[in-house]
Amino acid sequence: MRIGFIGLGNMGSNMAMVLLRSGLDLKVHDIERARADSHVDAGAHWAETPAECARDVDLLITSLPTPNVVDKVMRGDTGVFEGIGSGTLWVDTTTNDADLVAELAEIAANMGVKTVDSPVTGAVDGARRGELTLFAGGDTDALDTAEPILSRMGRVIRCGELGTGNAVKLVTNYLWFTHAAVIGEGLMLGRRAGVPLDVLWDAIKDSVGDSFVARHDAPSIFAGHYDPSFSLDLCLKDLRLCAALAERGGVPIPIGSRVHERFAAAAEAYGGGSGELHVAKLIEDAVGDDLRLEGDWPLHWEA
Repeated sequence: MRIGFIGLGNMGSNMAMVLLRSGLDLKVHDIERARADSHVDAGAHWAETPAECARDVDLLITSLPTPNVVDKVMRGDTGVFEGIGSGTLWVDTTTNDADLVAELAEIAANMGVKTVDSPVTGAVDGARRGELTLFAGGDTDALDTAEPILSRMGRVIRCGELGTGNAVKLVTNYLWFTHAAVIGEGLMLGRRAGVPLDVLWDAIKDSVGDSFVARHDAPSIFAGHYDPSFSLDLCLKDLRLCAALAERGGVPIPIGSRVHERFAAAAEAYGGGSGELHVAKLIEDAVGDDLRLEGDWPLHWEA
């Protein structure tokens, strides 16, 4: 199959490289040409515009930071809809707004293009290793076509009709951000009670307190870089999408609202471009103590 891939950021760059190394014929585009250098060197074709990237491919994948960017890439000047042809399948791996996905999918359908929403989870290191989890929503035929390609990047979970992929992703991010907001408090509680951080961390991982955040993210706090691979601004974008999902479903989320406040406070204190786990630095600064732990903490986005 001929694959187009738009969006070579922290996640997309690694996802595209995994597809390329699996032997696919890949055409790539990003707003920053330099991001594609390694892909072109490895055999990918460069496309100057989203329209060119979408032209004459069987499957188009978008991996973009925000719904607004998706909208511009699809409907803007030299956008995807100016180049994509009937019979192409569009797979959007962005953590996106359900209403926008539905709106764009309707336009695509009128052009003979089917849509799958398949946001991903697993962080940059998972993307690099091809060990992501992909939450896919769409009709059966579209999913049957997409899955053999998507599965090269990790495990595909079929979530239901179009839009359910994003719903599942937002639920998982809702839990992720909640854990991230509280992990610093838990670590600081133990530290101030006199428990060595390494002992406390070991106990958390082998208890009911275990989580992806405890295992994967806590080392970013221990190292003091707070994981710059995912920004507070992106956290806040996803939390706004969670709030919109809750509103559509009539679901009160008082804990989620408080989590949103904590991330907003971290962005105000340290800047929206700062790493996501600066939300834990709030408790460090409030107490006047840090959560550094001596050790070798590999940078997961470079692993």
